[in-house]
Amino acid sequence: MRVAPPAAIPWLLRFCLAFALLNTLLTFENRWPGFGVRYMPRLSYELCLALVALMAWVAWRGRLSTRAASAMAAGFLALVLARYADVTAPAVLGRPVNVYWDGRHASELVQLAVQTLPAWQVAAAGATLILGSVLLFLLVRAAIAVLAGCLAWRGPRPWVLAATAVLTLSFMAYVPGQRDTRWFFSLPLTPTLLHQGELLARVWWPAAGESVLDAAPAFDGDLSGLVGPAGPADVLLVFAESYGSGSFDQPAMASALASSRTALDDAIRAGGRHVVSARVTAPTFGGASWLSHAGLLAGVDTRDPADHDLLLASQRPTLVRHFARHGYRTVGWMPGLKRPWPEGAFYGFDRLSGDAGIGYSGPDFGYWRIPDQAALALLHVQELERKGHEAARVPRFVVFPTTSTHAPFHPLAPFVPDWPRLAGPQAYTAAEARAAQAAPVAVREPLRPYVDSLRYQYAWMADYLRHHAPHPLVMVIVGDHQPPALVSGPGASWDVPVHVISDDPALLQRLLVSGFVPGLALPEQPQGPMHQLTRVLLGVFNAPGAHELQGFEHVGAPVPAPHTGS
Repeated sequence: MRVAPPAAIPWLLRFCLAFALLNTLLTFENRWPGFGVRYMPRLSYELCLALVALMAWVAWRGRLSTRAASAMAAGFLALVLARYADVTAPAVLGRPVNVYWDGRHASELVQLAVQTLPAWQVAAAGATLILGSVLLFLLVRAAIAVLAGCLAWRGPRPWVLAATAVLTLSFMAYVPGQRDTRWFFSLPLTPTLLHQGELLARVWWPAAGESVLDAAPAFDGDLSGLVGPAGPADVLLVFAESYGSGSFDQPAMASALASSRTALDDAIRAGGRHVVSARVTAPTFGGASWLSHAGLLAGVDTRDPADHDLLLASQRPTLVRHFARHGYRTVGWMPGLKRPWPEGAFYGFDRLSGDAGIGYSGPDFGYWRIPDQAALALLHVQELERKGHEAARVPRFVVFPTTSTHAPFHPLAPFVPDWPRLAGPQAYTAAEARAAQAAPVAVREPLRPYVDSLRYQYAWMADYLRHHAPHPLVMVIVGDHQPPALVSGPGASWDVPVHVISDDPALLQRLLVSGFVPGLALPEQPQGPMHQLTRVLLGVFNAPGAHELQGFEHVGAPVPAPHTGS
């Protein structure tokens, strides 16, 4: 059937409007900071190729049916969603999107929003999302139908093919650092889709198995460096949620937290202990804390989430099993764990307690309902408290990932000086819970509540170390990742703090030899990736000579031993 040629100007107007709408939906950028988007005057090369494919379809079938237009519109909206995730994840989380891991935790993010925002805002957001999706689908389908109608005219087809060929030559002539021929193109989405497909394939069909994983430490020491006159020291490994080096490096945050850090340092000394610090590079940014947990506990590079999944399906040794093999009771104290976690068997804990297993009976404080101080109070009573002269007491190795500094940093529980109350049924009063819930949610300005949450973290750590922590104790505090880019800002590093607190000067001296510095302040340069910290800790816990330390290279001249006065 021959199509009558339309008038050139109306044809061109319809064609340009339809193409511009679809192009805009594939070339928008993030409006930093936040979840919004902004128009970007760029061209989608992929849309140009899709236009040629649509022209071939119309030339073959003669027309575009409503069903075919609907199917194309649905596929196009999937690309729009992928584009949104691709440009938003780096701005909000500070890292690229990962369909496998982020998709698995999407339901938790929805629950977090439901429990954090007022009901009317959640309902309004849901209605807007549904209505907007339907409207966008109709617009996209109409635009595709218009383009198909325009391409039914044979006259412009050679010009469309010629224009696409020129654009293809320009796209392919690009040479990084030498010849920029893509300045008017938006970054293509295809590489992201291919990368996500590769990640999914590695997770679902791990043909290579363990062979793709990084080499692990030997885990062949005897932990003799933890044995003092009072017997083996308990080891408390705290993964401090969203505790990034930005809290030291950014002047505004460092100034706001200075007094809290001074109070923590004073409390450490008052409790008969001292602290040394370093910075390491986390395998993740803004989220996916489990990558840091696994990287440190197994001593394996987990920057690739697919490697993390392979690791948990392997038989690799871990710090947990290493301590258990030398007579320690190993405890995973995880108040943020809200669902069954069969993969956790990989680590080998004697006791793995999540949200429902640590015995908290107080009021909920948001989605991460158990405040860190209450979680530690329960841990102390159930596992760390030394009652009388317990000569035969089995030492503890405890892994405690915190939650109160997790985005959106609300609601924040108050600090309670009465620790025994926190371990009982009346952990917090109803008034304290209401006041925390009533505090405004600073979605657009998250820096202030983030700083408040770190002040809270320093406060409960300081009070515990001053008044309640057992002796001997080695407390290792490791930031799991930087806070989301909404807080840390653009271009932030992936570095996180490491603090080791102990009443054993010899152990701290061995850390100083390995590159740590005295006090809570961080050195300027990272010592290395987080998984290499495992080798350092193993060497220090094994009480080797300085020449036997593994992992980080010693930087600079020998540093003095930590101050031993109080």
